[in-house]
Amino acid sequence: MLIEIAFKGNRKDFFLWDQDEPPPIKAAVIVDADRGEDLGFVHACGDLAEKRNAGTPHGYGVAGTQKKARRLATPEDVRRAEELRREDEQTRRRAMERVKANDLVMKLTDAEWQWDRKKLTLYFTAERRVDFRTLVRELASMFRTRIELKQIGVRDEAKRLDGIGRCGRQYCSASWLPELRPVNLGVAKDQRLSLNPSQISGACGRLMCCLRYEHEFYVHSRKRFPKEGRLVRTSRGEEKVIANDIFRERVTLRGTDGELRTLLLAELREEATAAGAPLPVPAGPTFADKSAASDDDVAIDEVVDDDNMEQMEAAANEEADEPPSAASDAAPEAAGGERKSHRRRGRRGGRRNRSGHRGNSDSDSKPGGSSGNA
Repeated sequence: MLIEIAFKGNRKDFFLWDQDEPPPIKAAVIVDADRGEDLGFVHACGDLAEKRNAGTPHGYGVAGTQKKARRLATPEDVRRAEELRREDEQTRRRAMERVKANDLVMKLTDAEWQWDRKKLTLYFTAERRVDFRTLVRELASMFRTRIELKQIGVRDEAKRLDGIGRCGRQYCSASWLPELRPVNLGVAKDQRLSLNPSQISGACGRLMCCLRYEHEFYVHSRKRFPKEGRLVRTSRGEEKVIANDIFRERVTLRGTDGELRTLLLAELREEATAAGAPLPVPAGPTFADKSAASDDDVAIDEVVDDDNMEQMEAAANEEADEPPSAASDAAPEAAGGERKSHRRRGRRGGRRNRSGHRGNSDSDSKPGGSSGNA
């Protein structure tokens, strides 16, 4: 039987349970850990654990796991684990002193002792790569155990530490959200939200996770409404769609005389049908229905959200090196006096055999020639 065990900081893992009877939910169990044993609490078992194993990022999928849950924990085991949890904060502070002594630019977020005290895991965040080899040796000498330093992102930091969001409720990442996916600015635009980062960012400093999982609702709800700015024919003639209220199911229209009126979406459909210009009815919403353009935008913004701004800036600089006419060279006119349609050409194709572009064309075509800034 497969069971899912929860540890400190919303960390979860899957283990095999050999006994016939499944353990009670939230029961403390002793499980296999890195070169020892650890204590956790049952989060799911049976069919639910199998389903979560296949659909969560920390699951093993078809491959499964070989780690085993050994036994139910005794009251003494639980008391020992509680003592360790009380020591974690003091341990983190002592480790942070060594970080400052070594002048390392990193922030120790949390410390977690393994139940058998054979390993101490320290979670930290940093903007760039940190050489902490000296720090590991000092910490191993200080705590007399194996030390593991694990770098995490700011979203994972908020998930581990937990807290109350600006909505007044527990963090989604720490309470129920199974996967922390990057959030891009495009979802805020689709939801007609303010683009001020201070108003749409969470405690972690990134865009709020709710913008991502609520986005599907906004996209599929707006498909049922006529686009803003579109002219529709109603009982009063042609009117322009000014605004849509997807929550109240209302549409604001402006007539040719400038008069504004608001009516329900169902009423608008009835008037449009009676006027002989019925509004198209979209098919039932499916979350898999996404346009290729929106997918491309998500892919680009996910890179930006993952702190890879330097790569994006480098790519932008390379494109900036191209003159404005690189995408469409001055094509010779056709025999009939018509101008050939412009074709977008690649970077190398756009530079080849062209004069006046950083040296002659021979130097650009030579193998091993300078390719500009990478």
